[in-house]
Amino acid sequence: MRSNKLLVDWLRWPLYVRIILIVMLIVLLFGQVISLIEPDVFPTVFDGIWWALVTVSTVGFGDYVPETVAGRSVGIVLILIGAGFVTTYFATLSAAAFQKQHSYLKGETAYKYGNHVVIVGWNEKSNELIETFQKIKPYKNIVLIDDTLEESPLIENLHFIKGNPTIDRTLIKANIEKADAAIITADQYKSETDADMQSILILLALKGMNPDLYTVVELVTGLHLNNAKRAGADEIIKSYQLSSHLMMNSYLAKYGLSSVYSELNPANGNYFKIIPIPPELVGKTFHDASHTLLEKEYLLIGIKKGDQTKLNPPISQILHEDDLLIMITH
Repeated sequence: MRSNKLLVDWLRWPLYVRIILIVMLIVLLFGQVISLIEPDVFPTVFDGIWWALVTVSTVGFGDYVPETVAGRSVGIVLILIGAGFVTTYFATLSAAAFQKQHSYLKGETAYKYGNHVVIVGWNEKSNELIETFQKIKPYKNIVLIDDTLEESPLIENLHFIKGNPTIDRTLIKANIEKADAAIITADQYKSETDADMQSILILLALKGMNPDLYTVVELVTGLHLNNAKRAGADEIIKSYQLSSHLMMNSYLAKYGLSSVYSELNPANGNYFKIIPIPPELVGKTFHDASHTLLEKEYLLIGIKKGDQTKLNPPISQILHEDDLLIMITH
């Protein structure tokens, strides 16, 4: 039983570790043997080990050469056995490196780090998100979860996980417990209702494994808005409203309003920011606060109080301690 246990423990070691140990044993053994057979040519055991190492590596410096039949016979055996193991060792390393790269490209390699952003679903929105992250937060690592891609998009700082994002095994590979945030995009291959149901199911899976995870979920209809709130979404993007509002505002304003929206892309240097009201602005009017913040290059555009948001409020409105300020900054 003990010998069987030793064999099992030995076989559990990585193949390349086992091969290098065997090669080291062969070098030490043949180095000892050759120094005993030809002490004149190999005066020390170290000289024999050096010759054995040079021989199995097929370098062959020629500084030590066996002179007797017995010594040369030992050399022949060493070449046949040792060189074969060395070749196998390097072939194993090459195969392991190729397998690792193949697994990475196929989305089979688990992500081991933390403080990353998880993006669920590969589509044009995801691609735009990743490009924006690279411009404003190039140091931020992103993990993409998708079950439709065959290979990783090969984008810098992007780690691809192939799999169903509602399954624990996939989320464990994405190291969701150590993630900073998750963004769930709607599945473009499903109907609108099915896409929203799928997004909420993914949200439940994410929150189940990491309740403190900050989550942003996209909904393409309003049917499951309350379900998304119940599931714990921190931010709900109502793409159906955003698109329709943009089109209506473009119709009303004319003169290329869509280019204004493009300028609000964080990648272009402008983005929204919501902050608690600074103590020195409590009790001041919206007008006075706007001038104070403008000197710091913050454009105050509205106030948020609880679930209520008011853009462009009356300039005489007084700011209170529990207000949040909505600004555009760069």
